Amino acid sequence: MIRLLKIDGLSDPEKQSFSSDQNVRGMQSFPSNSFNPRGPQIICAARHESPFALVTQGTALTLRNRSMAQAKLLFVFFSTGYLFSTVKPQYEKYSFNSFPPNDLMPLESAYGHALEMYASQDWKQSVQYLELSLRLHRLLKDSESYCCQNCSTAWQEYEENSTDTTLLFMGHIIRRAACLKMCKTKFPVFSKSYPKRETLGAFEQRIPYRYLQYVYYQMNELERAVSAAHTYLQRNPGDPLLSRSLNYYKSLFDMEEYLIDHEEQPYEALFLKAVKLYNSGDFSSSARDMELAASDYFKTYNMCFLSCEGSYDVQEFKDFYPTVADFYFEVMKCKVKCEENLIPNVGGYFVEKFVATMYHYMQFAYYKLNDVRNAALCAASYILFDADDQVMQQNIAYYRYYRQQWGLHDEHFKPRPEALRYYNLTTKLKELLVFAQNYLQTDDEDTVSSEEAASALSNPPDEEFEGIGDYEESFLAEWWQEPKTKGDTGEPTA
Repeated sequence: MIRLLKIDGLSDPEKQSFSSDQNVRGMQSFPSNSFNPRGPQIICAARHESPFALVTQGTALTLRNRSMAQAKLLFVFFSTGYLFSTVKPQYEKYSFNSFPPNDLMPLESAYGHALEMYASQDWKQSVQYLELSLRLHRLLKDSESYCCQNCSTAWQEYEENSTDTTLLFMGHIIRRAACLKMCKTKFPVFSKSYPKRETLGAFEQRIPYRYLQYVYYQMNELERAVSAAHTYLQRNPGDPLLSRSLNYYKSLFDMEEYLIDHEEQPYEALFLKAVKLYNSGDFSSSARDMELAASDYFKTYNMCFLSCEGSYDVQEFKDFYPTVADFYFEVMKCKVKCEENLIPNVGGYFVEKFVATMYHYMQFAYYKLNDVRNAALCAASYILFDADDQVMQQNIAYYRYYRQQWGLHDEHFKPRPEALRYYNLTTKLKELLVFAQNYLQTDDEDTVSSEEAASALSNPPDEEFEGIGDYEESFLAEWWQEPKTKGDTGEPTA
């Protein structure tokens, strides 16, 4: 189960009239060494049981006891995320345009050989093929994204001239297929056998980094082991074994500069940079970088969305329409997971309603810059994703109250086009998936709700990993002892 981080903010409760700067509520600042507010106009608080919830005691701000350790984790994350590292990632030799021909091989073969070498404790061969499999996986995904993006509009020029819905549908499929076939002939990676769905699921879950962490340790490359463990934990923060391994490395040396996420997307770094600028009071730079983060996120989401229309295995022969429906059902499950898979991990917690969170930051930053038109647009965009948020409802009421003074019109209280498109797409897709799960299932299966549909999208297990992790268990059992914290009384003796 993914644990989500809710970030909210409230204005000074003593300022209730629509008369001053205090009435527009901003985002809660991420924890730092000091929790002093920048001024009396903003008191950071949380409406829900957030891991970083703040409570007010007079004019002071204090953290709830249960979240102090989590706040420290987040501060460490921010203080180390942008340091230069000497660790060379496995992608240093990667090039989409000039991938070495000698390295081309089926992803299934490369990954399978890496696991065989891992089981036989041939660490040198294992690390070589684990790194190669990661590059092959990236090449496959980049190649699929390129072709899907270039063929996404192959049918639109014929749409206006079509009068029959069935012919339009079939024409779309045929033209799209012809475009993809031609495109894929240009990429040698598609000449190799396509990996199994379970293997692709393992890479989606970053399972190869779990192996790499232990292999690097065996090869005494602890800096790389730290980076591999961190990359895995960014996608799987609840893994206790890798968390303990990372804590052990921390007890050996200063590892902060090696906390590198090799799979980090550009929008994640932009988002964190914008939050830091926001917290420092540089609202102009924060709004700029948050706009860049949002734009890059939508591009990344679109690429993930299109990439879901890749290769699928034919499981059984059926009538035409049930077969097409089954294929599209698998495509929909993949597309729905894009939203979940692209949520950034901040200090061990995934940012809840990430798109809405970006608009929340932007609306307050624009307000502080006296750009109320953009602030109102961002507030209206946020409400799409959290219509019951009282904080944002009050902000919009405040903007409406002074609409004549600021020259606001009805169009300034409508969501931004990209936000509306994303909301409609993700919402309708989830509804269609629930419908498909209820009506395409066999007679002996039960009807599913929208909540059950979401839980059904759990990530596939890595079957090959079962049992192999015993090496890691023994590695921890032999020399791991969790560092004692101040005040730890230890375990009672028998």
